Amino acid sequence: MKKSAILSFAALAVLSLPAFGDDLPITAEQQKALTPDAVHTNLMEGNERYVAGEQSVRGIKAAAGGQFPQAVILSCLDSRVPVEDVFDQGIGDIFVGRVAGNVENVDQLGSMEFAAGAAGVKLVMVLGHEACGAVKGACDNVELGNLTRLLEKIKPAINSVEGYEESERNSRNTEFVNKVIEANVRQTVADIRKRSEVLAGMEKEGKIKIAGATCSLQDGSVTLLD
Repeated sequence: MKKSAILSFAALAVLSLPAFGDDLPITAEQQKALTPDAVHTNLMEGNERYVAGEQSVRGIKAAAGGQFPQAVILSCLDSRVPVEDVFDQGIGDIFVGRVAGNVENVDQLGSMEFAAGAAGVKLVMVLGHEACGAVKGACDNVELGNLTRLLEKIKPAINSVEGYEESERNSRNTEFVNKVIEANVRQTVADIRKRSEVLAGMEKEGKIKIAGATCSLQDGSVTLLD
């Protein structure tokens, strides 16, 4: 864990964390003392290190005895967005769920409920990215086996983006695609709150935060969405 993250946790949670270089996962007590905002800040600080090429040195962590992650992140399947690296997190730090188009289903929802309700994470994040192939495929009405049904889940986001002629609503229009990518992240965040009483309830109680963001493929920077 980087020194900047350690200092943030110490200030926000008023507890002692492992010294920089120990490369140890946080303990149950440290996880319990964290706040959703502290975890949010830690991930964004990690992304700054990633963009700057200053990631922590990673080794095998002593996490076999238990896990106390800070966050669960629902990401796209895309191989160009290595989530743990993007946020400069290591073994035992975060849960990562991946599916093309970063859309939710009952399995992902159940996994996030486990992460928050049983494993104690403080942040649920949906992470989209630019040039998303799933979004492009949905914009072009691609059909391919089970992928067809998956891409249908992106259609509400496509339909929510206005101001374009029918001839402009396809993957060739980068501006349109980018707006759909953001709309799709927001849609997934809204669906999580709507479809999971567990997560929505925990957010209302201030136990977790549910957020959306997108990742640039050009420099790896993450942008938070309102």
